[in-house]
Amino acid sequence: MSASAPEVHSYFDEATNTACYILKDPNSSSCAIIDSVLDFDMAAGRTHTAHADMLISEIRKNDWSLEWIVETHVHADHLSAAPYLARELGGKIAIGSNIDAVQKVFGKVFNAGTEFQMDGSQFDRLLDDGDRFDVGGLEVSVIHTPGHTPACVTYVVGDAAFIGDTLFMPDFGTARADFPGGSATDLYKSIQKILSLPDETRLFLCHDYKAPGRDEFCWQTTVAEQKARNIHVGGGKTEEEFVSFRTERDAQLGMPKLIIPSIQVNMRAGQMPPAEDDGGVYLKVPINRL
Repeated sequence: MSASAPEVHSYFDEATNTACYILKDPNSSSCAIIDSVLDFDMAAGRTHTAHADMLISEIRKNDWSLEWIVETHVHADHLSAAPYLARELGGKIAIGSNIDAVQKVFGKVFNAGTEFQMDGSQFDRLLDDGDRFDVGGLEVSVIHTPGHTPACVTYVVGDAAFIGDTLFMPDFGTARADFPGGSATDLYKSIQKILSLPDETRLFLCHDYKAPGRDEFCWQTTVAEQKARNIHVGGGKTEEEFVSFRTERDAQLGMPKLIIPSIQVNMRAGQMPPAEDDGGVYLKVPINRL
């Protein structure tokens, strides 16, 4: 496979502070979508597809071919549009192979029932640490980077790495590690894997929340910038220092506003829960479980 630097097209959804990407092979029409967004009105319980339709329009306008729709993890702050994108454009839906650990935890939290398969079979492909897959002439390498969740992965292709919720911009720090199955120790070790990539590696984040004093949203940085300036792990902070800080900070955080719908949908590869007897689809609100 070619070692060409990929084209990366970024799309920021301000409603969920999510950065979504089209990864494009510069030498063919092949592309992949990373961390898509399905719009969701929590108050009304309604979904719509404006963000996904924008991606579809971009791909069709350029006559690109969608081969993969990949997730860096089971998101707790937005719903995935993966099934909708696959119906419209084709492409295989993939996630890290530790998805079953997330499903086993949250299947119980949401009392998903015996019909809910907790083996990742809702996805077209489960990606192990060290796996590779192709987007046209680009080879994408998979690194398991758990800590925020057990199923977090990083996708490395050429000089780019899509790192999900491990790191934020250097002035904002790192992801929380207190969700069920999360681990500050694992997160620190995963971050060190990312920081061991070449200094010039472009890091593409899943979110930005604008650190105090910064006016613009940003979702791209480099390994060198993170090593030098990340306020939580930069400057050679030790694992002990990080775990102590992260644990104390996480204890003060509230739950993301869309965690309840997001987890129920995303643990099913973006599908809604099955319809009930009346034909309607419902999301559950577990009381005092999160």
